[in-house]
Amino acid sequence: MATTNGGAAIEQYTIEKEAQHLSNGDVKVNSWSAPGPAAFDFRSDVVTTPTARMLAAITSTSLLDDVFQDDPTTNNLESFIADLTGKEASLLVLSGTMGNQVSIRTHLAAPPHSVITDHRSHILEWEAGGVASLCGALVKGVVPKNGRYLTLEDVKKAASIPSGDLPHDIHSCPTRLISQENTLAGMITPLEECQRIAAWAKEHNIIMHLDGARLWEAVASGAGSLKEYCACFDSISLCFSKGLGAPIGSIIVGTHEFARRARWVRKSIGGGLRQAGVVTAAARVAVEDTFLGEKLKASHERAREIAAMWEKCGGKTTNAVETNMVWFDLEAAGISTEDFIKEGEKVGLRLLGGRLVVHYQIGEEAVQRLEKLLRVVLKGETVNGTVEHDPKKMQIPVE
Repeated sequence: MATTNGGAAIEQYTIEKEAQHLSNGDVKVNSWSAPGPAAFDFRSDVVTTPTARMLAAITSTSLLDDVFQDDPTTNNLESFIADLTGKEASLLVLSGTMGNQVSIRTHLAAPPHSVITDHRSHILEWEAGGVASLCGALVKGVVPKNGRYLTLEDVKKAASIPSGDLPHDIHSCPTRLISQENTLAGMITPLEECQRIAAWAKEHNIIMHLDGARLWEAVASGAGSLKEYCACFDSISLCFSKGLGAPIGSIIVGTHEFARRARWVRKSIGGGLRQAGVVTAAARVAVEDTFLGEKLKASHERAREIAAMWEKCGGKTTNAVETNMVWFDLEAAGISTEDFIKEGEKVGLRLLGGRLVVHYQIGEEAVQRLEKLLRVVLKGETVNGTVEHDPKKMQIPVE
């Protein structure tokens, strides 16, 4: 027994020493057994800490080449997700941005062509203009009339398609693809609306793509099943590293032909991986434990609890709380973003502004700390805490 304990101590010392070396002494070792700082971090669901089971899956994974399509862990994940979504095939990609960009590039051939999307969408605002540079496509951002999600009427008004027997107006850029995002700003596009847009798009030979990085959240809310939503689209990008908590990766799904061409496009932009099992093993655990394990529902309940606390204190929200995001109206509360971040840090919370993302590792203690912050902001109370981080650096790009 003494030998075993001694071995464990030596192993722990080695892990800590290596962690200090890798970070130049800046961080403590992460044991993978607890969320750590993520439990008090409302900035985004990308901050979730990978779990001990994910680490175990990584250490147990196969180590064969995905470019050669030899890795059984990766191949099995792709088959698993294809079956889960009701699609023919899927393909691992390294990020949500890569998933969207590879998908759209796969669908689009040569210009002129345009893409219709919500004016707030990731492909327009948060992916470095990739659709323009990789596809040569015009991206038309549309403001939804209802202020929440695009409807068929919004899409029809923005689309450029031939009318009856008349030739296409050569002054306009023909609509070739519609890209929806669900959820967007934490709000859900209803399944029925996706079905309406999909039926109309099919009539006009327009491709449908979904940025479904947080589609898991819409499904967890009860808005529709994963297969029902995915049936509306020719391709879907799903993220493993946001709400599901995996360290890396996304996946795109569609037909066999879509996946075949997407694999080629992925390779062309540097997305081919060698021993991909170290990514896909953890991703598989994330889907099984977080999504299929129904951990997301509690985040939605906690988000509603936080919104109710804020409103009870007299605060206003700018968006409906439908999944795991709460949007505080800081301007109405009379506090700047920087001051809100500073006050949050004094109670031990990490914030980026009025948007709070309640991921599944946010617990009751974080909510209690947040309640103290709300009393400071809305009731004029004070707290004795310290500010260690520059508020500007805390304002990470919104994901």
